[in-house]
Amino acid sequence: MANTPKSPVKTYLDEAQVRSLTNALSRIEGQVSAVKRMVNEQRCADDLLIQIAAVKAGLNRVTVRIVEEELRLCLTQCGAEDAEARFDTAMKALSSMLKRS
Repeated sequence: MANTPKSPVKTYLDEAQVRSLTNALSRIEGQVSAVKRMVNEQRCADDLLIQIAAVKAGLNRVTVRIVEEELRLCLTQCGAEDAEARFDTAMKALSSMLKRS
């Protein structure tokens, strides 16, 4: 039995959006590294808390962009039955994220 390549899965993110989100996540990764360095340097709590707030804000922005695109896809391309289920799933994920932030 020969291996046949799988067709790409349709996604709610185009290449530009993936690039943009990847860049945002790389910035967040750099901020987290900076926080780690600051902890090792025993920097004051004020400086640490400001940087941690920046990390959280960055993650929240990424989250909103992902949920926005998923919901946009649901409303424009999914069948009514599937759209409702995907919308519910996305909203549960968003609700869970907001409770933990």
